Amino acid sequence: MSNSNALFLLSDHIKLSLLERQRAKTLNLDGDAQDGQISRSLEQFKDGLDALEAEQNRLEEAGDEDKALVISDALPTLQKQYDALTSQFHGFSATSATTTTPNDPALADDFAQAKSTKPVSKANKSVRFSSPRASSDADLEAGPDPSRANLFNSAPYRDDPSDGTAGYRDEAANMDNVQVHAYHQQIMAEQDEQLDALGQSIGRQRELSMMIGDELDDHVAMLDETERVVDRHQSRLDRGRKQIGKIARAANENKSMVTIVVLIVILVLLIAITK
Repeated sequence: MSNSNALFLLSDHIKLSLLERQRAKTLNLDGDAQDGQISRSLEQFKDGLDALEAEQNRLEEAGDEDKALVISDALPTLQKQYDALTSQFHGFSATSATTTTPNDPALADDFAQAKSTKPVSKANKSVRFSSPRASSDADLEAGPDPSRANLFNSAPYRDDPSDGTAGYRDEAANMDNVQVHAYHQQIMAEQDEQLDALGQSIGRQRELSMMIGDELDDHVAMLDETERVVDRHQSRLDRGRKQIGKIARAANENKSMVTIVVLIVILVLLIAITK
């Protein structure tokens, strides 16, 4: 993380975590639950500072003075915040303006809430249940059931909710029983159509996979046949090479015999001439 803006955001995150830890201790809650995460964030902050300093040196060596100047302006502030946050995390110093003031003004409300020592009202944590009523023809004709409306108007639980995305329960809000039943039937019909389409797609994929498998088997058979043909031709080439070697050796021997015969004839002629 060699971006100074990212390091400022990381600093704000650590500040909020430390404020939440201090607030939890003030309210006699478990304030050490996030110590591991805060420690890892501080290590990441330190690595980012080292990377940012290395980037500054690289830019200075490359002659890019403008970008190096931007980093040199941000480094002292980031280093000061890192030292203050580390000291506060390990209990060497108390909170200060450096650790309680956000770098991003948009986080001012979050910091104000984290610094607040006002306990959460128990009334906000209470869970209310509406007693269900048995459905009857009169209920269907009377219109929406108030208890059902209360149930659907309550915020649905999601592990990872996405803002602005309405779920099935949100769509079914303010519907009467008949409309909810019809809506559920419509959803189930759409899901059945999607499952049918998915099944057809899987079937096509299976057929395609089988065709690919058959084609691969054909190619394997062709490769085996080619390998057998190559082996036969290699054997013929080896036999031909041996025969050529024999012919070459025989030719060399014949040349030697002819040379010997010629030399004998010349010797005989010389003897006859000299007599």
